[in-house]
Amino acid sequence: MTSLADKAILSGADNRPPMLEKDMYDSWKSKMELYMLNRQHGRMILEAVENGSLFWPTVEENGVTRLKK
Repeated sequence: MTSLADKAILSGADNRPPMLEKDMYDSWKSKMELYMLNRQHGRMILEAVENGSLFWPTVEENGVTRLKK
């Protein structure tokens, strides 16, 4: 019998990514992409995973450099 905790691990909780089952890689990959896209700055996270290091965009205003919103 599958417990509620087991189901939460398989489906992925809101505060952690879904776990990988080797025989279900394609399904896991799409779940990971959705997980990343649903996080704050999700598109940037997904691009960093696919393309390498993440560099936060910055803007300089009045001699002060800050993160771009």
